[in-house]
Amino acid sequence: MVNTATRPALVPAAAGTPPGYEPPFWQRAGAVWRQLAGSFSRDGFSFEWHELQPPANLNWANSFHPASVEICLNLQGFGWVVADGARMDFGPDTAAFFATNGGHLQAQRLAGQHHQFLSVEFSLPFLQHRLTFHAAHLDPLIRRFLAGVSPVVGLSGATPLTHRHRDLLQSLLHPPVLASAQRLWYESKALEFAAEFFFSAGETEPLCTRAQRLAAERVARAKAVLLENLAEPPSLEELGRRVACSHFYLSRTFTRETGLTISQWLRRARLERAAELLRTRKCNVTEAALEVGYSSLSHFSQAFHEMFGCCPGLYPLRTPSQQTPPLKLVPDA
Repeated sequence: MVNTATRPALVPAAAGTPPGYEPPFWQRAGAVWRQLAGSFSRDGFSFEWHELQPPANLNWANSFHPASVEICLNLQGFGWVVADGARMDFGPDTAAFFATNGGHLQAQRLAGQHHQFLSVEFSLPFLQHRLTFHAAHLDPLIRRFLAGVSPVVGLSGATPLTHRHRDLLQSLLHPPVLASAQRLWYESKALEFAAEFFFSAGETEPLCTRAQRLAAERVARAKAVLLENLAEPPSLEELGRRVACSHFYLSRTFTRETGLTISQWLRRARLERAAELLRTRKCNVTEAALEVGYSSLSHFSQAFHEMFGCCPGLYPLRTPSQQTPPLKLVPDA
């Protein structure tokens, strides 16, 4: 988890603001808040647009409606949501949902960042009326929520936004129907979002297994990005954005999965690539150093010697038993 000692103080929620009373909450946070369509209390669903840049970490848990499920399409900004001990980190271009009925969610959006996101909110009666018939095929969290058991609190994992998600979002801004039909059209869009996010494919995957799979996938994507950009690797923040998670989460997960920090792994990958270029005689020492991002030959030679036990000019004129085992770039099958 992120070291809370280094976090800025929270922007406090408005005193006495009841959960779910959103406009005053977002106004006090200095946010642009716009209800695109629907009404949570009247229609059972609501599409809401948010844009803000908080000066300190924003506790946005008090914006959640009670007895609700919320889908968040996060275009910009990092943050996290915690439910029942499980934590979901999100970053730019990610989507996730969370549910609460009598339980407590914790949520923060990080300070100093430009946040843009769309929330699609559903009431318990709306989903019970329309999804109960399909309960056997729903995500386990949604099934528990529909059962009306209290307390229920939980969240999905964050997944990358797809082209389909973006198309859905864009369609909300320009409904292709007459004004008199827009309420019905927006309700159909709400159900489309529910169909996209709330149904489970095949056998239910245990939450812990899914979390492990997603973590491994993100680390694999991070490795691929680094290998494609050895000479000019992205910043940690950019790397997190490209694999759809916060850089705090990526750092922890990467070290847990590989036993190395991201900078340690990148250093080894660079030197392995340089050794390959020298071994195959595709580059001389200077060319190999520049190819993998070293601008200083002395720093390159020192790092190379530390890893392979000889200077790059002599490589690979050594016995195989002396060579450092190569970095495992992909996991075993």
